[in-house]
Amino acid sequence: MVKAVVGANWGDEGKGKITDMLASQADIVIRFQGGANAGHTIINEHGRFALHLMPSGVCYDNVKCVIGNGVALDMNMFINELESLKAAGLNPQLYVSDRAQILMPYHILLDTYEEERLGKNAFGSTKSGIAPFFSDKYAKIGIQVNELFDDETLKAKIKNICTLKNLTLEHVYHKPLLDEQEVYNTCMEYKEKIAPYVCDTHKLVFDALKEGKNILLEGQLGTLKDPDFGIYPMVTSSSTLAGYGAVGAGIPPHAIEEIVVVTKAYSSAVGAGEFVSEILDEDEAQELRIHGGDKGEFGATTGRPRRVGWFDCVATRYGIECQGATKVVMTALDCLSYLDEIKVCTAYEIDGKTTKDFPVTSQLKKAKPVLTTLKGWKCDIRGIRDFNELPKEAREYVEFIENELGHRIDMVSNGPEREAIMYR
Repeated sequence: MVKAVVGANWGDEGKGKITDMLASQADIVIRFQGGANAGHTIINEHGRFALHLMPSGVCYDNVKCVIGNGVALDMNMFINELESLKAAGLNPQLYVSDRAQILMPYHILLDTYEEERLGKNAFGSTKSGIAPFFSDKYAKIGIQVNELFDDETLKAKIKNICTLKNLTLEHVYHKPLLDEQEVYNTCMEYKEKIAPYVCDTHKLVFDALKEGKNILLEGQLGTLKDPDFGIYPMVTSSSTLAGYGAVGAGIPPHAIEEIVVVTKAYSSAVGAGEFVSEILDEDEAQELRIHGGDKGEFGATTGRPRRVGWFDCVATRYGIECQGATKVVMTALDCLSYLDEIKVCTAYEIDGKTTKDFPVTSQLKKAKPVLTTLKGWKCDIRGIRDFNELPKEAREYVEFIENELGHRIDMVSNGPEREAIMYR
């Protein structure tokens, strides 16, 4: 059976915890898209880990962890994370697709230079090189992992890359030029580091499917950061939808039987872009930020404060529809326990009209939240493992949102630990 774990919103929904939890029943966990520009935090008996590239199944000795062909492979992040896992006593079974493409140091430089050039109109990039990487991939000048082992092809490709990039570096950014030999030397370093893990993951995955193995697909970010269906152009550069799991992992589309869509009990986002339910009062926002998440609402990659807001039923309903959810998980319910009252965005007002449909970005810019106020429960709910044992107000909060979404919330998380989950 193949399951996908994906996000309903802007990312940061708690997918890492859910993947880590579901990985206990998986034979293979595959990261199928994105790069090291967002982190998945997991907490279990081995410790606390902020994973940026590794699949969130690395804490299980018997689980094969695959970095799929759809991932932007940041080699330095891969090695650093592997060393930190080994330092914690873990020895994950890692497989890297020979068709995955390598995120190079010049991608990070170009990302940084472009944000500088744009100034106040910048995208709020994490400067991890993601947009330049995917631009190169689709311009057919990216470097696949297998090409590290074909010297003639690699040298010719590097020559072409340097010719193109140096024109941009010189005439657009007025920055130092790339040196072919230095780029080649970097590739040789990467070749040595990655060689033990390179694999024909197509064969690995298809053999597993034929044997009836359980496969878990792990997505990065969420629906609203998808380049087609998200808040374009303030999006990421690879599809965040479960449907892309078929491409980014090499899985037949019909094999994906279950799509677990994760949303959070409130909203948060890193970077620029439309965010209708955002709390604009900084004191109120900071209080939620401090109470939120495992270590507060601060980016696992950048450390910068996340923007926070009330639960957005319009955006989340749209998010779970785009993902094709078969199950919905709500995380971080415990983070709202300090509030006397909790607001929920149930509709948008655009040009004087109320709508529950999520619009395109040009309309979203004009949208104002229609808020409903619910009573808070004002007590610590961590440690509760039965939904029916929650305070009445906490149950009513989940049920109200469930009704607005038109989709059952199957699991509710009330703490960052793997076991802090309530099944319904």
